[in-house]
Amino acid sequence: MALAPDPEEIYHRAEREGRRRLAMSRLETVTTGFIAGVTIVFGIVALGVTEALVEPALGAEMATLAGALAFGLGVVFVVVGRTELFSENLFDPVAAAISEGGRKVWGVLALLWVWILALNLVGGAVLLSVLLVDGAMPGNSEHALDGIAQEIATKPISGTFARAVLAGTLLALLSYLLKAVDTATARILVAYLVGVFLALGPFDHVVVSALHLLFGVWHTGSVTYTDLAVNIAVSTAGNLVGGLGLITLTHTAQVKGK
Repeated sequence: MALAPDPEEIYHRAEREGRRRLAMSRLETVTTGFIAGVTIVFGIVALGVTEALVEPALGAEMATLAGALAFGLGVVFVVVGRTELFSENLFDPVAAAISEGGRKVWGVLALLWVWILALNLVGGAVLLSVLLVDGAMPGNSEHALDGIAQEIATKPISGTFARAVLAGTLLALLSYLLKAVDTATARILVAYLVGVFLALGPFDHVVVSALHLLFGVWHTGSVTYTDLAVNIAVSTAGNLVGGLGLITLTHTAQVKGK
């Protein structure tokens, strides 16, 4: 059985991948971010459909568990498809930027984050608009997704921020773990487990939570654009704190400290 690479090797792999991401053309950045937004919606749909099917027979708790197990597929689609979800891209480009140094690379990195976040939301919104066509979604899945949107919107800001820190930590950890495995099967397993845990928390990843809320805004108006804007601001801040502070910079210190 092959041993897992040591932290230095994992970090160097992250640096190489980070350089590739920082060097992407504008077209590649646009398509990568847009497709990731489209792709993650399939996880949201899987969650809603599964919860709607399971709850009548097994109750709300088992429906939540089943929905999380279904949502994990969306993260697998993102990882296997080599697209880029905001905060999933925190570890690698930051490792590359730290290695390269200089003010210019940090400007490129900040621009990458802005583009990816915006395009994730645009791509997701496009697919949501298709799902909202009458009859596109089966059964009571729309009701299940409305309930999730309302639950996200009614959390206190402190709770949203805390759950966003956890989500950012988890997605940055996913990036790190993907550099520690060498096979497609292992990548799929790691991505799936992280996706399940993200939904089971449930933790506030800015893109996932925003698309849940946007569904609520467009479907029934059960939440508002103000709820959406507040969640995006708070979740983005929390994702950055968790992804950068608790994972990326900590692993950087672990490696550079040697």
